[in-house]
Amino acid sequence: MSKSSSRKVNFNVSEHYDIQDVVGEGAYGVVCSAIHKPSGQKVAIKKITPFDHSMFCLRTLREIKLLKYFDHENIISILDVQKPKSFDSFCEVYLIQELMDTDMHRVIRTQDLSDDHCQYFIYQTLRGLKALHSANVLHRDLKPSNLLLNANCDLKICDFGLARSAASTEDNQGFMTEYVATRWYRAPEIMLTFKEYTTAIDVWSVGCILAEMLTGKPLFPGKDYHHQLTLILDVLGTPTMEDYYGIKSRRAREYIRSLPFRKRVPFSVLCSKANPLAIDMLEKLLTFNPLKRITVEEALKHPYLEPYHDPEDEPMARPIPESFFDFDRVKETMSKEQLKGLIYEEVMGHGVSEKEWERGGYKLPGELAGHFFDILWAESRLDPEISRQARLLGHFGVVFAFSSLLLSFANQII
Repeated sequence: MSKSSSRKVNFNVSEHYDIQDVVGEGAYGVVCSAIHKPSGQKVAIKKITPFDHSMFCLRTLREIKLLKYFDHENIISILDVQKPKSFDSFCEVYLIQELMDTDMHRVIRTQDLSDDHCQYFIYQTLRGLKALHSANVLHRDLKPSNLLLNANCDLKICDFGLARSAASTEDNQGFMTEYVATRWYRAPEIMLTFKEYTTAIDVWSVGCILAEMLTGKPLFPGKDYHHQLTLILDVLGTPTMEDYYGIKSRRAREYIRSLPFRKRVPFSVLCSKANPLAIDMLEKLLTFNPLKRITVEEALKHPYLEPYHDPEDEPMARPIPESFFDFDRVKETMSKEQLKGLIYEEVMGHGVSEKEWERGGYKLPGELAGHFFDILWAESRLDPEISRQARLLGHFGVVFAFSSLLLSFANQII
């Protein structure tokens, strides 16, 4: 195993990788650059240690599942996953990814961006976001540091730990439980409890990022919940009556009503040197009411992006299966060990494909099944009720009511 002690960081990865430098660190992970010796390719290896906290496990699981699902030029790809020797020894996750040179946050802080750069970067962001939204996925954490860049100005969206299904039936409280992302890029409807959250929350974030590219500083750098809303209303003005009644939370409406009347400040004043087309796009991206906000597809057609827009080269993605985020629906009842089991399945390449379910067959993940039941694998034709139980087990990695299920397997194995 290849190890690195840079900044006291240990990387237990294959000898095929030569660990170089630490290029990023987070709450529960660290990223190092590395060289894949057989090919000479430079890569990034992301080491994640999520198993002390259920929330970190959930984010890691979402990240791995989504990175494996998408294959898009503007979404960071996963090249490989380091497989552990066994379930018991599984205490770290290693994702091998493309190596990018920097991120948008660093670029904005160190240099002024030309209008051409702003156009190209926002175009690529929206192009990647189109794939996410067409798959019914909300990113929920778009911000400059989650837009990776290389020397060719290629942009890739990263960090899917907060992503959710756009079709989720989760209530607001459940949606907000883990919502600890930087509030500066957070849409007003998230704080004001609109009836439902849509892909429009990501569009708002893109607007905040564009404004930051144009001015070199965050547009709404709120210090807390109330300050964040105040900054937004200072620019957008007091909501119209129609928008006011679109806010479903009585307390939020009362708070808005308690504030002094504000006039709208034109974006042409805030971004006085910007291309007028960029100003027009900002106004459409940063519309208070999510129902009136421009969509990603509409944004791609905006005249500001005309030099790059090509409808034949802006691919959509297949919608995620309804079961893709099943674990999120029962996360409150899942232990860290059960979440670890789900992550282990993803890392080992196990998982039940839709085709397997169409055949009516189910294969237990071999190593995980062996760990619990001392069997390598079992495959059977299942009646609807047994199939339902097995599917729950397959998606959630939960070991429950298994004695009766195994008896049913024994009676039905072909």
